[in-house]
Amino acid sequence: MFELDVEAGEVRREGRRVKLQPQPFKLLVFLTDRPGRLISREEIRTELWPEGTFVDFDQSVNFAIKQIRDALGDPADRPAYVETVPRKGYRFITPVETAASAAGPAAPEPPVPGTTVRLQKAMWANIAELRMAEARMRTTRNLSIAAFLIVLAVLVLFVAFVAFRA
Repeated sequence: MFELDVEAGEVRREGRRVKLQPQPFKLLVFLTDRPGRLISREEIRTELWPEGTFVDFDQSVNFAIKQIRDALGDPADRPAYVETVPRKGYRFITPVETAASAAGPAAPEPPVPGTTVRLQKAMWANIAELRMAEARMRTTRNLSIAAFLIVLAVLVLFVAFVAFRA
């Protein structure tokens, strides 16, 4: 299970801190705050880089997404957390549970302008591990079947060869 502690600026997995630089962390917070929703590259630019900031935006976003994927162990070709929608943007595809929803109903706190995202703590179940385990099991099963068929074919050829020589 991953925990995103916005207040501390940390990502933790099973209680251990996962290294993530500040800009990728901000992007992860932005994505997890809107799970399941396609976030355009323009929205990301507006959120992470204020007006008048001069950066190679495309390279910076690509780098931040790569850093997030590395931190979460999320392969781009089989994403479990961050889905890329080519030429559109990104979507956080794992369900997110906030600390407030995990604790049950509570008395609403008075909103403090500009702090909602910063004070939110998000946790999400590690569905990716289950998906990867299922994929490993399928791969292992397929390899076992292939190995069995190869051994069976060699055995049949050997028996046919012995029968032919006799």
